[in-house]
Amino acid sequence: MNELKQRYQSEISPSLLEKFSYKSVMEVPKIEKIVINMGVGDAVQNSKALDSAVEELALLAGQQPIITKAKKSIAGFRLREGMPIGAKVTLRGERMYEFLQKLVAVSLPRVRDFRGISNKAFDGRGNYTLGVKEQLIFPEINYDKVSKVRGMDIVIVTTANTDEEARELLTQLGMPFQK
Repeated sequence: MNELKQRYQSEISPSLLEKFSYKSVMEVPKIEKIVINMGVGDAVQNSKALDSAVEELALLAGQQPIITKAKKSIAGFRLREGMPIGAKVTLRGERMYEFLQKLVAVSLPRVRDFRGISNKAFDGRGNYTLGVKEQLIFPEINYDKVSKVRGMDIVIVTTANTDEEARELLTQLGMPFQK
């Protein structure tokens, strides 16, 4: 079992139970899933760009991403409905905890001029979205094989009802929030 998951069960869950005075252990917020999304706008002209993005996401996540398609046609972007324009992968269970641990311990400290992640990226329902400007912060990505630096969105979906509960959960899991 992953050490982050063990720490959640042994330390974090009981402390959250006490802090927010829940009646049951089942009320304690936990991470449900992590969704990593990479938009590839230049996939409209160059289909190989999407292939490399899918490959990189598969390396990061340890599972095969799905290709997302355009919902609407936008003439200004030369985009038709149904065209592939990105890739996403949803992590649950062990892979989710492994990815989160790697993100907090290895990848985020590699960001240039890193002063912590924003406190304001919660959605009001206890979910957190983190934007990463380049995929090179992850150790699995080989710098020499990268054709283009791309960013990605990492969405951490929790069972928390409020942003305060979710912030406390993520802080105790080791997320480096700004002071």
